[in-house]
Amino acid sequence: MARRCDICGKGTVAGHNVPRKGLPKKKGGAGQHIGVKSKRVFKPNIVKVKTMIKGTTKTVKVCTRCLRSGKVVKV
Repeated sequence: MARRCDICGKGTVAGHNVPRKGLPKKKGGAGQHIGVKSKRVFKPNIVKVKTMIKGTTKTVKVCTRCLRSGKVVKV
């Protein structure tokens, strides 16, 4: 089961967790030292919703942003 919105296509995105150590130079420190970046995952908030599509009730996976903006009407 893919974690993807059926309406807008929003899905899982990979990125980095960037640790920043030290006080910034602006505040009198030696500067922010970037540590070792580790991989992380950004997951969308997907919910299963029953909705009317072409007169029939279907269950679709929708992100909460599409649900909140009114792109999908719940049954």
